[in-house]
Amino acid sequence: MNKEFCDYQKSNIITPLFFQGDAVKILQSLPNRSIDCCVTSPPYWNKRQYVNGGIGLENNYNDYIKNLVLVFMELHRVLKETGSLWLNIGDSYKKKSLLNIPWRVAIELTDRGWILRNTVIWNKVKGGLDNTNDRLRNLYEPIFHFVKNSKGYYYDIDSVRNTPKSTKIVNGAVVSATGVSGIRYKRKIELSTELTNEQKKNAYNALEQILHKVQLGEVSDFRMIIKGAQRTTHSDSERVSGRAKELHEKGFYFIKYNPKGSKPGDVWDIVPEDTQGRSAHFAPYPEDLCKNPIILTCPPDGIVLDPFVGTGTTCLVSMGYGRKSVGIDIAGEYINIAKERCKKNI
Repeated sequence: MNKEFCDYQKSNIITPLFFQGDAVKILQSLPNRSIDCCVTSPPYWNKRQYVNGGIGLENNYNDYIKNLVLVFMELHRVLKETGSLWLNIGDSYKKKSLLNIPWRVAIELTDRGWILRNTVIWNKVKGGLDNTNDRLRNLYEPIFHFVKNSKGYYYDIDSVRNTPKSTKIVNGAVVSATGVSGIRYKRKIELSTELTNEQKKNAYNALEQILHKVQLGEVSDFRMIIKGAQRTTHSDSERVSGRAKELHEKGFYFIKYNPKGSKPGDVWDIVPEDTQGRSAHFAPYPEDLCKNPIILTCPPDGIVLDPFVGTGTTCLVSMGYGRKSVGIDIAGEYINIAKERCKKNI
């Protein structure tokens, strides 16, 4: 058992703990279910020469995938049942054919028991230079969110919601953030030829109630779907859509927007960082890429781990949000840079 880690786990220190060495061997020294969250971007296959060798320099990409899987299956043991793994990984070409390495890794991990909750697209906005004349520029990479259990994993969605727009009162009427006052919906109810008189009465009452909730700030915005006026938002088949069944039985339903704001989507526009003050390391892995995963899936008193920490970006961001963190890298030179970066931000 790794005594240094166990002491760190019990302490109140948030300064990151770093280990130099092989990721699998160091993970094997950590206790079961001791890590809350892993955010990492391993070396890409056959892209660059890394200090001290290691993963990414295999002659065959299948060996690269096997080596990554060994790391993440050991991480599966170390991760708490409430934990998450966020994996950013880039693709490579061989004989002009894109290898689909990220998805090969993701499929192998799900086949071995990991549960894939989201595939986030990292839109790199500007991308790198590309002088090829027979294919398009690459501007994205996937980020996979894995969990050990489909239910019960830590996930604080309210921490990353976008700030909602404000409700207004115009001429005494409640107007939602997008300008909904209810007048248009009342007119549609009145003119409907598909609603019964009882359904119209219920629709009017329900509309007044939700407008009152908007005024109180319990709902920031809404859409009202009325039978005959709009289609259901998913499917018209009552067999596959509960909304379609509700529309058939009641004649209407509401889509309500959270007053705390909308949650982020699965496309993230983040500019890669060229050096981030790291003169000896050139991975594009930016600080902004770590923020949402850490806030979302690591509790305030939790521990974040990066088994391919490089120059410490994951640990630096974790410390900035008050989380403990552990970084592992095979290169002592990178570990030293990581320690210096974190020391400057204490």
